[in-house]
Amino acid sequence: MDGTHVSEAAARTGWSPRMLRYLERVGLVVPARTPAGYRRYGLRELNQLRSLTDLRRRFDVELAEVAFAARLRREPELRRAVDGWLAGADDLAWVEWEQRKHEKLLAA
Repeated sequence: MDGTHVSEAAARTGWSPRMLRYLERVGLVVPARTPAGYRRYGLRELNQLRSLTDLRRRFDVELAEVAFAARLRREPELRRAVDGWLAGADDLAWVEWEQRKHEKLLAA
């Protein structure tokens, strides 16, 4: 099986072995496994790790944010719930704005 083991992948990409295991656990970069269960990082995974570094730097996002965005893509029910909550939060902001407007009118 081609690919590099976790410590070599860490050295080549600047991520620690512990972070590589975390990235796998949250489903961001999932390496292949040998029959014995060892992680093997191929060219695809190494490129994902490098581009994840660039993404975080370019947009100033944390890993947890990227992991949550990935989870939203994988779990349609969660995405609908978050969309509904955000829509409700927008509606609530409008209602509060209207209430403040009416309070100012009544006070004048």
